Amino acid sequence: MQFKLSLSSWQLIACATGFGLSLPLCFLIFESLQSDPEVFAHLWDTVLWDYIGNTLILILGVALLSCLIALPLGWLVANCEFPGRKHFEWALMLPLAMPTYLIAYVYTDLFDYAGPVQIALRDFFGWQSPDDYWFFDIRTLGGAIVMIALVLYPYLFLIFKTALKEQSPKLVHAAHIMGQSPIQSFFKVSLPLARGAIAAAIALISMEAMADFATVSYFAVSTLTTAVYDTWFGYYSLTAAAKISGIMLLILFVAIMVERYSRRNQAVFERQSQITHEPLYYLTKRKALAATLFASSILLIAFAIPVFVLLGYAIDYFTQAWNSAFFEYAWQSLKVSAIVSFATIVLSIFVVYFQRLTPSAWSLWPGRMASTGYALPGTVLAIAVLLPLTFIEGKLNVWFDSSSWQPGLFLSGTLFAIIFAYIVRFYAIAHGTIEASFSRISPNLDMASQSMGRSPRQTLTSVHIPILRRGILTAALLVFIECMKELPAALLLRPFNFETLATHVFQYVSDEQLELASVAALFIVIVGLIPLYFINRSMEYKH
Repeated sequence: MQFKLSLSSWQLIACATGFGLSLPLCFLIFESLQSDPEVFAHLWDTVLWDYIGNTLILILGVALLSCLIALPLGWLVANCEFPGRKHFEWALMLPLAMPTYLIAYVYTDLFDYAGPVQIALRDFFGWQSPDDYWFFDIRTLGGAIVMIALVLYPYLFLIFKTALKEQSPKLVHAAHIMGQSPIQSFFKVSLPLARGAIAAAIALISMEAMADFATVSYFAVSTLTTAVYDTWFGYYSLTAAAKISGIMLLILFVAIMVERYSRRNQAVFERQSQITHEPLYYLTKRKALAATLFASSILLIAFAIPVFVLLGYAIDYFTQAWNSAFFEYAWQSLKVSAIVSFATIVLSIFVVYFQRLTPSAWSLWPGRMASTGYALPGTVLAIAVLLPLTFIEGKLNVWFDSSSWQPGLFLSGTLFAIIFAYIVRFYAIAHGTIEASFSRISPNLDMASQSMGRSPRQTLTSVHIPILRRGILTAALLVFIECMKELPAALLLRPFNFETLATHVFQYVSDEQLELASVAALFIVIVGLIPLYFINRSMEYKH
């Protein structure tokens, strides 16, 4: 007897996915509303406002610096012709493959008092002690802003560059006819038209900046992310940690609402142009040289120098770094990432296909509910996931209290906790990619398949899946790489004696011994380059 999925079955799976993946957030909100008069009140009266202030400064600083880097680069690459432009178009996205804590360690090692930069300066100028000269301290809040922005600016660069290429060049030509210079047309035409795309990219960058744990922890900068970690492990108060997590979510919600409110009466209508329009400006001589130097400097600082330093470490310490621990942790990381990638792809296909079968406003809710986890920083996610898991474990252990067998921590104390947390956090990536791929499939194919007597399941497997292969591969790769790089959730949820490459490398970073994990660090970076390659090829394919 052939198994067939009815419409009610698609609805059940989609709703179960939305409910299950939004459950941690619901538990987190509920837990944050519970009373905890001692720990949270103590934090509120002492250090919490400093944490909030540092977090806001970090978010605003990273967003501002990312704009200063990405907006000029995006405009140059999209609208100007200069030496190396075609290479910079994809190369400037490479820093996305670099975990922030790696670039933070590399530059700390370079700029510390005992680092090669200050040693060279002392030798050249004859300085004898720190009192003879001033040199900036990179392990500060300002240093953390620079390090995080160097890794996150490609989000804004990619989105802004694409938005500029989709704008009609006739609008810029009209501005020129009206006497506007290139700079004036940028601020008065290109930038306002791309405001929505810029806001979306800045929102993403802000979420990633607030979620960063490794860099701020390594630089000893107190933010709400580190406060959650310290409250959990220092005060052993899950409720206080949940309250701090609620503050972080409130900051994100307010920021998004303010931006949307500022655009409430703004609407932009334009005829989209082909994404391959010719450059609007051909830079020559000094301007061309300045554009090339600017793009080269950013690429050198954000990617090339850290990679060359890591490569040097790997060569010098190859014997110590290339060991059985590396292979064990690499296998564990690959295994978890593969499981999560497969699970998110399958779930997102079910949910998005349900939306396609029943096109209505309410059918979008399971996908939206399931995607809420992406807004949760890693430390917050860990708490949010533990709450329902420990609740279930507690109820079952009470249920079996009279028997000789006790389930114990069969969820929160096993690999299931990490896998579930990763699915909650990265489902949104798979859902967005699969949804975009489904939207490009004509409904006529569904009707043709239905007229031939095929069920929804048969239509999905024989018609849609083959067409979706490219989107599925892209989504799987993006989720896979995010899982490989995820650190705070793995640190907090890993079972006893379980390490991933990210936790393995970070432990050596914390001990100032990255050299001994340099091969693992390079492996994370190299694997992170894979989705960037496919994304670039996909964009070329669209051209």
